[in-house]
Amino acid sequence: MRFSTRARYGLRAMVELARHYERGEPVPLIKVAENQGISEGYLEQLMTSLRKGGLVRSVRGAQGGYLLSQEPDKITAWDIIRLVEGPLDLTECVNEDEQVLCDWSNTCVTRVLWQRVRDALRDVLTQINLADLCNDAERIRRSKEADMYYI
Repeated sequence: MRFSTRARYGLRAMVELARHYERGEPVPLIKVAENQGISEGYLEQLMTSLRKGGLVRSVRGAQGGYLLSQEPDKITAWDIIRLVEGPLDLTECVNEDEQVLCDWSNTCVTRVLWQRVRDALRDVLTQINLADLCNDAERIRRSKEADMYYI
């Protein structure tokens, strides 16, 4: 199982917005693209999904850009991934709607496994929020600076 670039880039873009949250100023898409190494066109698609899902607001004009619609500690990795990836359906019979699509669903032992995997993944992703990811990013930045100092 692998998340697509939509999930990875969506998370990175949202962390970039979260890093600027306290300033209360919109972050231009070009700045997010440059800082995260993501094409502006691809980011536009992601931001459309995130805006429609209520996680970001857009501001038009010369000083425009995107802002988080909530505090970073209120937006989870799960929220972001669901909006940019869509439902987390590991198999046909284990989907978010709990819609049974297989004749074997009531007796299939692997269905129980896939339900547990789905639930564990959801639990982990709902426990991690943008504030956590920003703290991790800051720790990584400091570690990198310390490494560069000694080289």
